Amino acid sequence: MTNQEIYELMARFDQSGLTTLKVTRKDFSLEMGKGGAVAASVTAAPAAVAAAPVTQPVEEGTCVTAPLVGTFYTAPAPGDAPYVQPGQRVAKGDTLCLVEAMKTMNEIKAPCDCVVEEVLAQDGELVSFGQNLIRYREG
Repeated sequence: MTNQEIYELMARFDQSGLTTLKVTRKDFSLEMGKGGAVAASVTAAPAAVAAAPVTQPVEEGTCVTAPLVGTFYTAPAPGDAPYVQPGQRVAKGDTLCLVEAMKTMNEIKAPCDCVVEEVLAQDGELVSFGQNLIRYREG
């Protein structure tokens, strides 16, 4: 499965009334769950990537969420300045952070012109699909 197919499947699953879903192919297995009932995991031969359910505090305001399970990065490379800081004004389409999944760096972009209120995830932290990453206000 391609990353795009996985993203589409995750989005459809999230909108469905299902609580669990498992897809298995020759060298690939994907299992998803809602409501903390099942941990989300993706397995591809020979390596495996797994995520534990995340208990998230309720955040006030509008948030950019993780579009997939992966490792959250605030900067393009170790030692580089972070893409954004709290209080920073960004334009629609500016890169806010990265989420690495299956050795692919996915740029997370600003959905609108806004001001970054808070970076909610820690650099190098494993994030879950739908987890709040950055809180912002339009403007």
